[in-house]
Amino acid sequence: MMSEFSAGTLTLDGYQKAAHKTDKLFKTDRGLSFPLLGLFGEAGSILSEVKKKQRDKTAYIGYQKTVIEEFGDTLWYLNAIACRSNISLAYVGHNIDRPVEDWQFSAPEDLKFIDLQKSVAARASEPSSQFERRLLKLASEVGLLVVDFQAGRLEDNQASIVGRLVAILRNLRDAAEEAGLSLADAAAENLRKSYERWPQQKRYPPLLDADFPEHEQFPRKFSLTLVENGEPGKRQVTPFYDGSPLGDRLTDNRMEDDDYRFHDAFHMAFAAKLGWSPNLRRLLKRKRKSVPKIDEVEDGARAVLIEEGVSTWVFNHAQRLNLFEGVPALDYGLLKTVREFVEGYEVASMPLWLWEEAILSGYEVFRELQANRGGVVTADLENRTLGYSTNS
Repeated sequence: MMSEFSAGTLTLDGYQKAAHKTDKLFKTDRGLSFPLLGLFGEAGSILSEVKKKQRDKTAYIGYQKTVIEEFGDTLWYLNAIACRSNISLAYVGHNIDRPVEDWQFSAPEDLKFIDLQKSVAARASEPSSQFERRLLKLASEVGLLVVDFQAGRLEDNQASIVGRLVAILRNLRDAAEEAGLSLADAAAENLRKSYERWPQQKRYPPLLDADFPEHEQFPRKFSLTLVENGEPGKRQVTPFYDGSPLGDRLTDNRMEDDDYRFHDAFHMAFAAKLGWSPNLRRLLKRKRKSVPKIDEVEDGARAVLIEEGVSTWVFNHAQRLNLFEGVPALDYGLLKTVREFVEGYEVASMPLWLWEEAILSGYEVFRELQANRGGVVTADLENRTLGYSTNS
């Protein structure tokens, strides 16, 4: 499927079918409220990015990358509305530049996104006044669609929905052209992101140390026993591996106790799911010294600090959400930030769905450790599972 997401060959029909498969709410909710809210929000997000760029012309570096992602997300919600209304996206695109009286009611199945744009100018480093006007027009067209929905004018009225979608897609295309962006690139990138987040079939990538000597690999199944001791207010956790202490005793390192001293559960989850934990690799003496650059970079001190940074940042977020109890899925923004934390390192190649598995499984075990004041955490790298049992 990923090989089909090429901007130069991506058709509107192909995009519609592929994007529709990532609409997780469609089976239970075929109403327009969800995609309308999403479309309205994404159009606003593009305007927000333009505002940031205007305010901080030199400081706001992520403008271009973020805008193309927002264009893709806007297109996804437009497509969701089309799918819920039984409207062909190719039909919408085929009539994008035609007056209503000249609309053609059949569209070629091979209509490509690149066919919708006459040309793509050089990518602008900052938003032009014309780009701003295009975006305001886009926002107004989305607003009109929402107004029609609220007034009940879209109910059993496919023709009105089509008319609004054509106008929205036209303004989205025109804004992309003005910004020097390819709508085809935005669509293809949106599919790659969506399928990385919600794949049709989950396939675990090879373990990162699979090609290294056995003594430089993580044990394919191993356990840590976390034992809590000390007086109230001075609690410590000692991790044991094969009956011996592993590393230092851990405290919360915070004025108020929050049980972060059990956070080895997160390192074990990273190892089990991602095959990655510079911290555990160092403690278990499994650094990949046979390749000096890997030993220095991927298994070195900076990588250790990055892993600790990810663990701490996610924990601060999790505390606001009851340590993810009852949370079946993590928000994309959190996963995206985690990916940015590890950019430039081998683990950045891991898909977002696997990061989600690692984080949620780690917190499931953390909550067990917290409730029982310790226990045994087992990482099974062959089966990509993380388990918990009590000390007894």
